[in-house]
Amino acid sequence: MSADYPIPPPRASAESPEAHDLTHDFPAPFGDVQASTWREGSFAPRPRALPEETPVAITYNRLSHAVMMATPSDLRDFALGFTLNERIVEDPSEIEEIEIVPAPRGAVELRLWIAPARMDALDHRRRNLTGAMGCGLCGLDSLEEAMRPLPQVGSTLTLSAADIMAAVASLYPAQTLAQTTRAVHAAGFWRKGAGLVAIREDVGRHNALDKLTGGLRQLGETPADGVLVMTSRISIELIQKAAVMGVSVLAAVSAPTLLAIREAEAIGLTLIGIARDDGFEVFTGGDRILG
Repeated sequence: MSADYPIPPPRASAESPEAHDLTHDFPAPFGDVQASTWREGSFAPRPRALPEETPVAITYNRLSHAVMMATPSDLRDFALGFTLNERIVEDPSEIEEIEIVPAPRGAVELRLWIAPARMDALDHRRRNLTGAMGCGLCGLDSLEEAMRPLPQVGSTLTLSAADIMAAVASLYPAQTLAQTTRAVHAAGFWRKGAGLVAIREDVGRHNALDKLTGGLRQLGETPADGVLVMTSRISIELIQKAAVMGVSVLAAVSAPTLLAIREAEAIGLTLIGIARDDGFEVFTGGDRILG
């Protein structure tokens, strides 16, 4: 036991004999995909390495605390750091054990056993919460909820590469808060023939999308008829929200995760990333983009 990491090594169990061997049952932290890149007036194939994400549940003494989407690497460090940063314990010595247990569909459970006094304090804190916890989905079934089935995209919308470029170019000039602060994300909705119909900004990319959803509902817009444009990377939460909205084309300035690509492909969503002023890359649903 080292002085700077005083946590007992995880023990093997009959329930999960390979739970601590990260070469088994866990997705790699990144993988390679083939994208279709629009540059200088034409499409061309391009390989790209993208990060993975997976639901990670954190439990204390087998009571669920939170579920977050995370890259499946350095999970033991994640369990320790989260526990310290959330002040669930004050010192690593108060953690009796950490187990890393694979769950269905690539999910992971981080099981921590903490000192009884710390568990009592955590129970007291949870009972006195006045609202939902902000760190993720809570409850023992949250891993399934994090990977809930999504509605299929039924839109027959088709767009040209020039339409995508126009949608992307329309976003930044309308980002008044970002131009003032340089510290917020934006979600916009672009429709052919109308241009940028609505834009919403927020420090959180998910919040910006939620705001846009409400705005489009107020305007009576149909999300399937245009392009959802975002300033952030594309994570699974954004795919889920876009699917519930009924979006058929999602374009973002950054790259998607591998999980986002898999889910977009499964529901028929056109997913575009690396969308800049010089081009973009199509990861799924390329039949909607005419070029």
